[in-house]
Amino acid sequence: MIKVTIDYDSPERIHSFTLSGHADFAKKGSDIVCAGVSAVSFGAVNSIISLTGVPLEIEQGGEGGYLRCVIPDETSQDTQEKVQLLLDGMLISLQTIEREYGKYIKIILNK
Repeated sequence: MIKVTIDYDSPERIHSFTLSGHADFAKKGSDIVCAGVSAVSFGAVNSIISLTGVPLEIEQGGEGGYLRCVIPDETSQDTQEKVQLLLDGMLISLQTIEREYGKYIKIILNK
């Protein structure tokens, strides 16, 4: 199962997110749950970097399928709003996957 943990530093501000594990929906290379989660999460990270220029703290790798992303506190209000909008879009997409494939992905919101 893929575990997605979203950590907030206020009720509306995502400070970091972590993905770990494998969906095990299908064999490697055919797992649409894993592919969807990967596309959504890496798409959000790449969008934040490209569209806002915010230097994210990123850790990834390992056999267990792992991605951690921390958003720095030192950004302007305008930039922070853009980052949060992109993260909210990521979360909505992941929740859509969870609704359909809840046996293979679990999202935990730490508010």
